[in-house]
Amino acid sequence: MIPEFQSLSEKINQLAELTLLLRQENADLRLRMAVLTTENAELSKRIQDASERVTALLEVIPVTPTPPSSLSLFEDTTA
Repeated sequence: MIPEFQSLSEKINQLAELTLLLRQENADLRLRMAVLTTENAELSKRIQDASERVTALLEVIPVTPTPPSSLSLFEDTTA
């Protein structure tokens, strides 16, 4: 019966070690997630700002009609 208790004791020790490792990994992952969430918010803000600047530029750039002669540059002449 003693070997059974020793085996059980070893398994309990392994479980305790694994629990500590998983808790540390979990804490590291939570910290990493917080950093990435902050980074994501910052990048989303930059994208929004850039989009607003592009929209503002598009509103002030005059629209000029494309002359028909320039369209021939893009036509497929291999047919």
